[in-house]
Amino acid sequence: MFSIIVKLFVTMIIAAILTPFVRKLAFVLGAVDNPNARRVNKTPMPTMGGVAIFLAFTFSTFILLRYQIPTHELFSVFLAECVIILTGMIDDIRELKPRQKMLGIFIASLIIYFLAGIRMDFLELPIIGHIDFGWLSFPITVIWILAITNAVNLIDGLDGLATGVSIISLFTMGIVGYFFLNVGNTYISIWIFALVASLLGFLPHNFHPAKIFLGDTGALFIGFMMAVFSLKGLKNVTFISVLIPVIIMGVPITDTIYAMLRRILNKKPISQADKHHLHHRLMQMGLSHRQTVLVIYGIALVFSFIALLYPLSSLWGSILLTIFVLIGLELFVESIGLMGENRQPLLNFIKKIFNKLEKDNKND
Repeated sequence: MFSIIVKLFVTMIIAAILTPFVRKLAFVLGAVDNPNARRVNKTPMPTMGGVAIFLAFTFSTFILLRYQIPTHELFSVFLAECVIILTGMIDDIRELKPRQKMLGIFIASLIIYFLAGIRMDFLELPIIGHIDFGWLSFPITVIWILAITNAVNLIDGLDGLATGVSIISLFTMGIVGYFFLNVGNTYISIWIFALVASLLGFLPHNFHPAKIFLGDTGALFIGFMMAVFSLKGLKNVTFISVLIPVIIMGVPITDTIYAMLRRILNKKPISQADKHHLHHRLMQMGLSHRQTVLVIYGIALVFSFIALLYPLSSLWGSILLTIFVLIGLELFVESIGLMGENRQPLLNFIKKIFNKLEKDNKND
């Protein structure tokens, strides 16, 4: 264990050292974000920071931790990683269309499903029991990977935001996997912690004021690996083990779901970008750049703490916990106007109840 911790620390140092070189490379290749109406940066900023994370992570898993991870799985996932990194680099340099990016993620998910053998085959539900997905295993696995990958990409809007939230989520995933879901297969958690170490080394360069952005190279890579790792944690798929990674990744998943709903309600294409994401709304409420990032870190920590409660709860305790989380989340989303100031059904319902109670008390 001490040896692994030292190797993870070395991974973090490698990522920190590589990042300035990747920054220079980004300028050479033209992977630069120029200021526009949607971006918060005021000066041209190099992107493609994900390359430093990928290189540090790859060195760690192939050299430092080479005996910890099964060879076939390691090489299969690495091949998929290369597809994602290539897709992200092309997008950072030339800017791909959404469909082209989705194609890259889809190809990588095919490698994960068929070559790595990482997939969701069945589900154990309370009362109903065992459900074998059969041929549905393929579309469910692909949709899971596409959804999580894009969810992380969507929250990458402020300095250090996606990096920090991913560190919190992945670290929690590693802890839960080590103690509850993957007992006997600790290599999965070690694999996750190697990515956490790589992100920690990159974060000082990415936190506000950032010297380099993750770019789509980094955001797609992190999201993709989170999707793959969460699938690895679902080998014994139960109601609880499905909920845990969803709760852990609560921030990107929530932002993505409400962004889709917002665009559908406004009759706009789902892929159309806007400035109404979680971080945009918090900044519009008066928070500074750094304060917004720290608040969202806090929200991610709350989600992580809730996720840690699931393995310790009974079935009915987990159901009640989920209900309270959904209600609390909806109240928070409506209070900051994530769906729009005129779309607050739950808050309006609560106001009607209180108004009715006050009216009844006055009549008495």
